[in-house]
Amino acid sequence: MAYKSLLTVATSAERCDLAITGAAALATAHDAHLDILALGVDRTQVGYSYVGSGAVILQAALDRAEQEAKEIEAAARAAIGEQQPTLRWTVEAAMTQLGTLTDLVAQRARFADLVVLPRPYGANQGPEAEAVVEAALFEGQAPVLILPETGAGHAAAPRRIVIAWNQSAEAMVAVRKALPMLKLADLVNIAVIDPPQHGAERSDPGGMLCQMLVRHGVKAEVSVLARTLPRISEVLARHVRDMNADLLVMGAYGHSRFREAILGGATRNMLEQAEVPVLMAH
Repeated sequence: MAYKSLLTVATSAERCDLAITGAAALATAHDAHLDILALGVDRTQVGYSYVGSGAVILQAALDRAEQEAKEIEAAARAAIGEQQPTLRWTVEAAMTQLGTLTDLVAQRARFADLVVLPRPYGANQGPEAEAVVEAALFEGQAPVLILPETGAGHAAAPRRIVIAWNQSAEAMVAVRKALPMLKLADLVNIAVIDPPQHGAERSDPGGMLCQMLVRHGVKAEVSVLARTLPRISEVLARHVRDMNADLLVMGAYGHSRFREAILGGATRNMLEQAEVPVLMAH
C-alpha cells in the first residue's frame, strides 16, 4: 500500500493553514494528490419558532454557511500557494448542516488513503471539528493523521515511530495503514503497557507484531512498560517523549453510537495531550 490520495477537511479559515501545510508536505513526500474540502457548516439547531420565522432563520444560516465555505476556500488556496509548486491538488467548497456533516465527510474519506486533520480539541474549536474526525474514522473507515498545534513536524518522513500495541483489531488496522511510514523510519518502537498475564502473547508481548514488521523491512523493537501513571494515555505520552518519537500509531476506539461523544476515553485523552502527530485507524 502507498499513500496516493490524501484528504484534508477545513472548517475554519483561521485554522486551515495547519492541516493544509502538513498534508501538502505528506503529499509531496509520497508523490500523492491532495484533495481539500472547504466546508461551511450550518450550526443552527432550530428547536421551535414562530410561524414563518423558521424558514427565515434557516435561510440566513445557510447563507452564512455558504459565505463561510467561500472564505475557507480562499484561505485554502492562499495556503496552497505557499507550498511546493510540484504539489498536485484540488479544492472543493461545500456547505452542510451539522446533522448531515457525517455523510458528506465519510463519502470523501472513503476514497482517501489518508486523511490529515488538525487536533479537534482546544480553544475556538466547534463541535464540527470532532465530528469531522469521527466521520472519517468510523463511517469513512479511513486512517486519520491528527496534527498537534505545533504542526506536522517530521510526519512526512518520521524517523522514530511509537506503536501503541494492545493486541486489538483496531491497533492492527492502524499498523497496516501506517506501513508506508513504518518502512521508512529509522526505528519503530512497539510499546506494550501492562500486557495481560493470560493473553495470547503472554510469553512474548509484541513479538509476533515485531516479527511481521521486520519481514517488511521495518527496523522494529519492543518495549514492555508498567502502568505507573493513572491513565494509559499518560504512560504512552511519556514514552513518546522518552523515545523522542516523531509519530504515534494507535487504534481508535469508539463508544456506542447512542452516546453523543463517539471517540473513546483513551483515544480522546491521547489526542488532547499529544505533542506529536497521531495516526489512528478503526
